[in-house]
Amino acid sequence: MPLPPALLTTLHSTFPADALAIGEAERIAYSYDNSRRHALPDAVVFPTEHAQVEALVRACRAHGVPVIARGRGTNTTGATVPVAGGVVVSFERMNRIVRIDPDNRLAVVEPGVLNADLQKALAPHGFFWPPDPSSAPWCSVGGNLACNSAGPRAVKYGTPRENTLGLRAVAGSGEGFRCGTYTSKGATGYDLTRLLIGSEGTLALITEATLKLTPKPSAVRTLRATYRDVGSAARAVARIMAQPVTPCALEFIDDVALKLAHAHGGDSVPLAGAMLMIEVDGEPATLDSAVGAVAAAARGDGLEELRVAQSADETRALWAARKALSPAQRTISPNKINEDVVVPVSHLPALVDGIKRFAAKHDVLIVTFGHAGNGNLHVNLLPRDDAERKRAHACLAEVFALVIELEGTLSGEHGIGLAKREFMPLAVPASTLELMRNVKAAFDPDGILNPGKLLP
Repeated sequence: MPLPPALLTTLHSTFPADALAIGEAERIAYSYDNSRRHALPDAVVFPTEHAQVEALVRACRAHGVPVIARGRGTNTTGATVPVAGGVVVSFERMNRIVRIDPDNRLAVVEPGVLNADLQKALAPHGFFWPPDPSSAPWCSVGGNLACNSAGPRAVKYGTPRENTLGLRAVAGSGEGFRCGTYTSKGATGYDLTRLLIGSEGTLALITEATLKLTPKPSAVRTLRATYRDVGSAARAVARIMAQPVTPCALEFIDDVALKLAHAHGGDSVPLAGAMLMIEVDGEPATLDSAVGAVAAAARGDGLEELRVAQSADETRALWAARKALSPAQRTISPNKINEDVVVPVSHLPALVDGIKRFAAKHDVLIVTFGHAGNGNLHVNLLPRDDAERKRAHACLAEVFALVIELEGTLSGEHGIGLAKREFMPLAVPASTLELMRNVKAAFDPDGILNPGKLLP
């Protein structure tokens, strides 16, 4: 449905000609994300300042038109697909690093800053921002915040929720507000910063973020452990996380994933029942003992080989398997179903065993890898035709049911979006969902912000 003429007039007056797109070709470019779902928006705008976002939301609210915030479209759950039409707000031009403050260990950035660009800007100051999703070269900080996207380093350093001090945003009412602090401690009212992070643009549009920075460690050591079977590797994860030295990355790769990566990446990728990639960071004087403690925990029944990288080149070679996984999966199934469930670390063996059982039961190829130190596994179902797609969805329902049974949750960093909406009542009690709806109504009284996402 075309936008009301009065709203179009407001958009033309708020945004310069090159910052408002209403042609079909431009709208198609912003109709989909990495979930491969798509729906055509009625317009796309490219704000460069906070005031434009306020004016946009006020105007859209007056006409009952949906507003969908968008980073760079790397989301895999359909969270940025404009299923109800409306106006997509692409933050790609709000990409300024406002300031870097090493003395107070913070940076103030706009939402369109790419994760990798932020890390490059922080490096000369000796700092980094811990969230490091695999899409870091292309994903934006705003998108990271919207889905609480983390990556391997979360096992030691936490997710965006633990690494963001404050936000500036615009609610669904069109009112701008700030929340959070510029300090590392604060106990002043409700924590709206952590509430907005992970809310997938359903409560407010983030226009600025104050990020908590971490000093870069002096040294990093990488280990690779291969195991007889996935159960042995999963039990090793529990042992590693039960001892005092927390690795800065602990990645699990199952046997199916290793075969795919080996076929794609060659002999640098070992063939085994399962593999763990482990990184330990710290000061050179203490690193040997830390690596020794982690290596001791990695040893146990089922270990086949434990290697410690001795150089940067060897480290890159050890990570080859992990980096080869995504392109290897695309060669098998363009319709990959990528879920990122989480269970308590001690329940990882039961989850891994269950996934193997479901794959056999439904005759669906499943590749499992991910951030095992957090209990966060990426369960990738690879259907190749319609029959396999139907079986894959039945299989996925059983995977989710097992995750909940194991006291886990449906998503660690991809979010809910469209893909997992129907499963929310499985994971969240009805009374809690009702509280979430009340929170949504307080921030977005007319329901215009990213409708159709997250809440069932």
